[in-house]
Amino acid sequence: MKINEHLKVNLTIVEIFKTNVNNQQLANRIIADLIQLYPDYRINFDLEDCDNILRIEDNDFIDILGVVNYGKKNNVKIKLIV
Repeated sequence: MKINEHLKVNLTIVEIFKTNVNNQQLANRIIADLIQLYPDYRINFDLEDCDNILRIEDNDFIDILGVVNYGKKNNVKIKLIV
């Protein structure tokens, strides 16, 4: 059996965080800050969800501890949902 060398599988990593962010202005600032730190991440908030979800996607690696520590340094609760 021959392996198709042209077939590539792209996996996307997604991490979901619960936050205490309750307005779009703050969410936009956090997104801008995190994109400065992690330019390859795709980041968005769902502030209509009861947990004010922060969603981060990447094709390689997500620095969960770095994201949580960013929150601590900026007085924002960011907790990984497992």
